[in-house]
This record gives sequence, C-alpha cells and structure tokens, in this order.
Amino acid sequence: MRAEQRRGERRGQWQTAADVLAQVARQPGITRAAVAKELKLSTSSTTEVTARLRDLQLLTETPAPSQGRGRPTTVLRPHPRGPVILAMELQQADWQSAVVSLDGVLVDQQSTRHRSRRPDAVLAVLRAGVERAKAQYGDRLLAVSLAVAGTVRENRLMQATTLGWSALDLSPVVAGTGLPLLVGNDATLSGVAEARTGAAAGAGTALHLIVEVGVGGTLILDGIPASGATGAGGEYGHMPFGDRSRSCPCGARGCWDLEIDGRALARHLGESEPDDPYGYAETLFQRLDEKPVARAVDLVTAALAAGIAGLVNAYDPEVVTLGGLAIPLRAAAPTTFATAYLEGLMTFHRVSPPAVLDSTHQETGPLRGAAALGLDHITTSTALAAWSDRPSH
Repeated sequence: MRAEQRRGERRGQWQTAADVLAQVARQPGITRAAVAKELKLSTSSTTEVTARLRDLQLLTETPAPSQGRGRPTTVLRPHPRGPVILAMELQQADWQSAVVSLDGVLVDQQSTRHRSRRPDAVLAVLRAGVERAKAQYGDRLLAVSLAVAGTVRENRLMQATTLGWSALDLSPVVAGTGLPLLVGNDATLSGVAEARTGAAAGAGTALHLIVEVGVGGTLILDGIPASGATGAGGEYGHMPFGDRSRSCPCGARGCWDLEIDGRALARHLGESEPDDPYGYAETLFQRLDEKPVARAVDLVTAALAAGIAGLVNAYDPEVVTLGGLAIPLRAAAPTTFATAYLEGLMTFHRVSPPAVLDSTHQETGPLRGAAALGLDHITTSTALAAWSDRPSH
C-alpha cells in the first residue's frame, strides 16, 4: 500500500509539468507568463516547474521580445536533446512521416510512394523508416504514432477499403525497435489536429468531417477524440443516411458514404464507378459550367449538408470543421449547402447554428493529429517520471 501511495505522489508531482508541456505543444512559442496565466499558476510555481523541465532537458528558455512595461518573460521551446516521436501516415498511394519534438512542429518530413500494395511489403517499408529514425535519434525517440486510412482497433487495422486490406496486425511497423506503436484513423486524427491547433481550437466540443472516398471524422471533447468502446468510433460514412437499396463495401446497406463522394457524382451522371473517386471528383469541379455536372454536385452537396445537420442534432457541437472534398463541394454549391444544412437542423439549432468551417491543416491534418496523440503519450506524468529516471539525468 505504501509503494502504491508513493507512486501516486510521484505521478502527482509531475502533473503540473505535463500540463505545461501540453501548452507548449498547443501554442508553439508560448511564453512562460502565458503558461502561468493559462494554467492559473503563481509566478514562483511556474519558475520552479520550468527550471525542473530545463534541468531534465525537456525545455529551454530564451528571452521573449519586449512588450513594454511589465516583468520580462521567456519563450518556452523544446530542448535540442529532448524527447521526440515519429508521426507517420499510411495512405492509399504513399506514406509520410515526420519527427516531432515537444512543441508539435513537424521536422524531417518525408513522403514515399508505395512500390507494392502488398500489406507485408508496405509494413516492411514503414518499419525501415522507423529504424532509420531510431538510428538517428537514439533514445530520444520514445514512440511511433501512425495514422491509417481505415477502421482501427488498438493496433489492428480492421478494414481499409481504399487500401484493399482487411484485418491486419500493424505491430510489425515497430518490430524489434522496442518502441510503442499508437494507431489512429486518419480522419479522427485530422479532427484532433483541428481541435488542438486548427479551426476548432478552443472549442470544448467539435465535430470534424473529411470526405475522400466516403466520409470519416470524429467528435472531439476537450481536445480528445471520442473513439468509442473499441476504438472504432467516428465511422460516420456508414450511418444509414443513404439509399438502403445500395450495398456498401463495408457490408452495411444505405451508407452515407455512397451519397457524397466521386462514386455518387458518377452515378448521378450515369457514368461507371471511377477507379479513383477522389481524383474523378476533382476533375468535375473544373466542369461546373456544364449543367449535368452542376446538378450532380448540387445533389451530393445537399446529401453532405443534410448528414452534417443530423450529426449536429445528435452531438450539439460548438463548431464543425470540414476537410477533403467537403471543402470544394460546399464552395461549388454554397446556397445548396446552406439550405440543406439549415433545413436539417432542429428548430432551436437554427437560431444560432454551429459554424461550419474549412479545416486549417487540410493535407497535414492526419500527420499533425498523430503527432499530437504521440506527444500526449510521452508527456503523461508517468512518462515524464520515467524520462527523469534515465541514466543521463
């Protein structure tokens, strides 16, 4: 019992440090004074905790630019020998990676196209990327955080329609490295990025939706995704908002997915399903002067907006953020979108409907979201206590 109590006290000692590092990640370049104000800490407490973080090679402090009268303060930045994580994103055609220090800034970004789509070959290439980062950063590299275009549960990919993969264990990505692997859905992680440092920053409850091949997203509560009982939450594209006579590749019928991407546009135009629904949709946005194309875009935009209204009725978010094809769809038919959105809302929501905003991070959203959750993992009070016990400290 005493040992458990001591562990609890030790974790408590590190909680304020963890809170400070969370502010550094959410606001790169934040000052010590701003951290104190945000966390409601006294000057002495802030000075004490930042000194400890300096001593442990977690942060450095440099003089902040003068703001006139008042006490001088410092800017808090990651220590050059501090911990990092490797953020990775696995997409249909390629994979990307970036090394991320405690301020959440992406460095050493790389993008590589798949030479093979075989799962074992792709995972082997990703593992080679992890091994290169481990060789370069050594013990500073504490975790790998992976965004995947598919349904995930813990470290297993349950289904990835765009990749053509089914149930797959992703742990080979870190095999032999001794590093923990964190896996999340790409749309969910995009939502995390918007809530932390993007268009939804500051919102306690935010809904993020991204349309690519189908639609994914997440509900964000105080910066954390509501991932569900098994981690597979946010599969909004598989809600039965569509025509139940249509069967979805996921196995369900009437999925919203089938109403709002390039497949739906092709169907409205009487054309066969495209091999690349995303690219097909992008080409149509260049042909909006053609009446059949404009009509197809109108129908898909209305289906998108009506579904968003249904989710707003269910979740009551402060703000909705959009990514992927949802942005040009709304831009191509703004009146259609606004009308369908308002008509789908319950009466009391129409008085002050949640704003629907374009996402800030767009293409880098999944990578930034993976980075954010990776940093969460290495800056818990327990993780910081472990870092402080390293022999070099």
